[in-house]
Amino acid sequence: ITEPNIFLKKICLKIKIERTIRGLSQEKLGELCGISNTSIGAIERCQSIPTILTIAKIAKAFDMTVSDLTNISEISL
Repeated sequence: ITEPNIFLKKICLKIKIERTIRGLSQEKLGELCGISNTSIGAIERCQSIPTILTIAKIAKAFDMTVSDLTNISEISL
């Protein structure tokens, strides 16, 4: 696995973790971001690569900065 793939997998996992911590369903997170719950699920499974705009929308829904959301130093695969 190349480094970019590891980074992407960790970002996807962090989105799922942050959503779960907040008690949000994929549907509710999608509503907050203006993104379909199907897209949220695909991002969390790493089947869809989120754009920086999508990451920014998700970070805002979590009341986080993009920098905080993309800080994956503590995420293990």
